Amino acid sequence: MRPIVLVAALALMPLSACASMAPGGDMMRAPTGDFGEATLINGDGARVGRAMFRQGATGLLIRIEATGLTPGWHGVHIHATGECAAPFTSAGAHVNHGEPAAPHGLLNPEGPDDGDLPNIHAAADGSVNAEVFTTRARIADTGPGQWLWDADGSALIIHASPDDHTSQPIGGAGARVACGIMAAG
Repeated sequence: MRPIVLVAALALMPLSACASMAPGGDMMRAPTGDFGEATLINGDGARVGRAMFRQGATGLLIRIEATGLTPGWHGVHIHATGECAAPFTSAGAHVNHGEPAAPHGLLNPEGPDDGDLPNIHAAADGSVNAEVFTTRARIADTGPGQWLWDADGSALIIHASPDDHTSQPIGGAGARVACGIMAAG
């Protein structure tokens, strides 16, 4: 059995807002339908995993399952454009619609931008099974955070290196190694 890596959340979430898990490990669908999914691909276009999104009352829960990564920590960000053409620069910069735009970094006293997420950790076999939470993005019609289902969509990007959560513009997270176009579930 592979260990599940739990990653620090951007904000605490009440237990009533936590995603329910089905016996097979998939998020159970709630009557509201505030769900999304992204198929993660690598630079060769091969499927390497998926990300599942569930809107809660206080923010967005993101479950990431991936394989084929370099063991260790990886930066993860939500990018502003729902495109995943290798090397994934077509996904644009991070979601960041504040006026003025916030600087990058969960530890930046003037940040974070809306696309910043905690790092994820790939096991020795290159697999990831993690959950992260953000109050800065949303897929529901109402609630906290930046709307992700806009006209050009959004993408979830996994980077080659960890995010240091302070340096600009992406925390030293390096190359974009996996990308998933976010779509309504």
